[in-house]
Amino acid sequence: MSSTPARIADTDHARALSATAIPVPELPGSAAELAASAAVRLGWHGVVLPEMVLMGRRVVMVAELLADAHAERVCLGAGPEPDRTTVSTWVWPEMDGRVPPAAVRIIGVLAVARHWRTALASAVPFARFGNAAAVLPSSVALTHDYLANCLPRVRRYGVSVLLADEACELSTDVAGRNETVPVEDTATTRWVNELVYEQLLTAAV
Repeated sequence: MSSTPARIADTDHARALSATAIPVPELPGSAAELAASAAVRLGWHGVVLPEMVLMGRRVVMVAELLADAHAERVCLGAGPEPDRTTVSTWVWPEMDGRVPPAAVRIIGVLAVARHWRTALASAVPFARFGNAAAVLPSSVALTHDYLANCLPRVRRYGVSVLLADEACELSTDVAGRNETVPVEDTATTRWVNELVYEQLLTAAV
C-alpha cells in the first residue's frame, strides 16, 4: 500500500475539493506508453499487447506464449480460433481431449483511463483471467470521489492503481493482488484466451 490512509484521513480537505467542479484530466501519454510502464512497475513479465476491445471494454492484456502448447498447435495446424460459437463447444464433456490446448497465459489486464469508474468497469470483469490494474492521471487521486468511492472498490476486487503524473512517471497508489491466478476453464475464458493468442502472434510478426 501507499500513503493512501493519510489522504483518507484528510476528509475535510477532500470535501472542499469535491465542492469545486474539477474537469476530468487528460492522460499524460498514450495508452500504449502508460501500459508498458505499468507492466514494468508491477513486475508483470510478458508481452504488453496493443489496446483491444473485449466484450465492449477497452483493455491492455499482458500475456506470455506457452511454448510447448504453441508448438503442439503449430504441428496440428490449429491456429487461434476467434469464433466464439466454435470455442463455446470446446468445454463440452464430449470434446475432452479433442480440442487444442490453451497456448497463452494471461498475466494481467490493464485499463488506462481518465476516470477511475471507466478503468474499473473495464478491468474488474477480467480480474478472473489474471491480475488487474488501473492507470489513472495522478490528479484523480485528489478528489473526494476517488477517496470515498474508488479506493474501497479497488481493495474489494484486488485491483492495483497506478497514478501517472504530467511527466508520465508512474507511482503505485494501491497495491492490489499480484499473484498467479488459477483460471477456470469456461467457454468465455477459452474464447478470451484465443483472442489474446491471436493478438500475441500478430504482435510477434
